[in-house]
Amino acid sequence: MYAYRKPFTVADYGELRFLGIDYKIWLVIAQTTGYTLSKFVGIRFIAELNKGTRFLAVIKLIGIGWIALLLFAVVPAPYNIIFLLINGLPLGMIYGIVFSYIEGRRTTEFLGAVLAASFIFASGFTQSAGKWVMKMLDTNIWWMPFMTGLVFFIPLLFFTWLLDRTPPPTAEDIALRTERRTMNKAERRKFIRHFFPGLLLLVLTYILLTILRDYRSNFAANIWKEQNLANDSSIYTMSELVPSIVILVLMALLISIRNNIRALMVNHTLVILGFFLAAISTLLFQAGWVSPFWWMTLTGTGLYMGYVPFNCMLFERLIASFRYVSTAGFIIYVADAFGYLGSDAVLLIKNFGNFSLSWTDFFVQLVLAVSALGVLMTGFAAFYFKRKYNRQTSASSIIHYA
Repeated sequence: MYAYRKPFTVADYGELRFLGIDYKIWLVIAQTTGYTLSKFVGIRFIAELNKGTRFLAVIKLIGIGWIALLLFAVVPAPYNIIFLLINGLPLGMIYGIVFSYIEGRRTTEFLGAVLAASFIFASGFTQSAGKWVMKMLDTNIWWMPFMTGLVFFIPLLFFTWLLDRTPPPTAEDIALRTERRTMNKAERRKFIRHFFPGLLLLVLTYILLTILRDYRSNFAANIWKEQNLANDSSIYTMSELVPSIVILVLMALLISIRNNIRALMVNHTLVILGFFLAAISTLLFQAGWVSPFWWMTLTGTGLYMGYVPFNCMLFERLIASFRYVSTAGFIIYVADAFGYLGSDAVLLIKNFGNFSLSWTDFFVQLVLAVSALGVLMTGFAAFYFKRKYNRQTSASSIIHYA
């Protein structure tokens, strides 16, 4: 999926502008707007997804995104901006479909860790692939996204077919992790009301993490250029390699924690530690104690320590802790929808606000501000869920005793 989403971000659009706005900002906003709309639609789509249609859904959705890239190449600027919005619309559904194959299992942490590592690595790898397509195939910036998708088309078909062969959760999986089933509108509203204060804090935290992740990913080329490292196409992959390995190990270790509420608290702790790592590495970069490469690598590791639990494990363990029959994909998409909305807002503020900061300096300030807020909100969320769990457990014990 990332091969049809990320490669355009490595292109240098030079001084090209539209209505006084940097052309790349238009493209990023267009795609993330489509992605944001997709997440809002996905709140219902993923919650009500028929498991028998998942394979075709993945191929059709990515196919639509790929056709949009073809039209992006054929239609001249600035009229091709709309096609990146169309590209983002179907691609935003893919993660929820993929996650539906692995949720509700004893091995969800391990499978989620592999999934998380893959999308961290895939972001940088497909950007490197886009750079390679431009250099080795002599492709211009407009055709490069479509051609990169062509390179990945056969692997997409094979691995989607393989994913669709995944067996359903066993009876033991269901006993340990709670049954997962589709949710109608009334059930979705009931779920949100039941956990509203904690979910609000988590969604706000996730908005902050999405803002950081998207800015770092979409404007990595701009930051590397300011650091005189833009000519090395491998740097996109290498700067994501360490985060991928660290997150894979950390998330896989969570499988050893059988107690769901304990695992939920560990997930909150990882998010907090991730904010600290991002902030500390940024302060060290400002002081000149770490290189630009290691600063980007460490901030990436820190923000993914926060971002990945939301996408895989945190809501999975939340449902299992409270034995709430539902689907984790639904609440992931609630968080995602507002996360990308926040990301769009920051891009507009960066462009229209009275900022004279470079891409690098803006990211530095963003990391420090977001990390401070993120630590506070995640801490309060952990306190809320632990207290709610203790009350629920106490109430169950009293009823059982009576």
